[in-house]
Formats: sequence, C-alpha cells, structure tokens
Amino acid sequence: MFIEIVNPDKTIFEGEAKAVLLPGVDGFFEILDRHAPLISVLQKGKIKVVDGSGNENFYEVNGGVVENLHNKVLILVD
Repeated sequence: MFIEIVNPDKTIFEGEAKAVLLPGVDGFFEILDRHAPLISVLQKGKIKVVDGSGNENFYEVNGGVVENLHNKVLILVD
C-alpha cells in the first residue's frame, strides 16, 4: 500500500509500506495492505510505519486525520 504523511509545511513520509500503526482517539489501530476504506481522527502520539523492507519508522504527531481509500493511506498531521 502507498502511504503519505503530510503536515502543513512538508511531506514527512511518502512510499510503499506493509503496515501503519496510528494513535486513534479511541486507541491505537493498524492499517494493513488492502484494508477496508476508512476515515478517522488521530490524537497526539507516535505513528509507526513498517516499510517494504520490514524497517520500522516512527513519527511523533500532535493529532490529525487519516483516510484509507483504494490501498492509499493519506495522513494529515499537525
């Protein structure tokens, strides 16, 4: 799946990934390849992206929103 993490100033991450773990307002949740479409609000916390090689990358965010549609995950963060 393709993941893009964007804040108002720049693109933080852009590329293919196996999974992404997100800090939702009701707790952490994970999006995997071919996940059902969703839109959700994020709270302050860390986003974990597992890239195609299995490397884990962490990004600290102050909140935001996520949209998953057609195997593309767009994450807009503060």
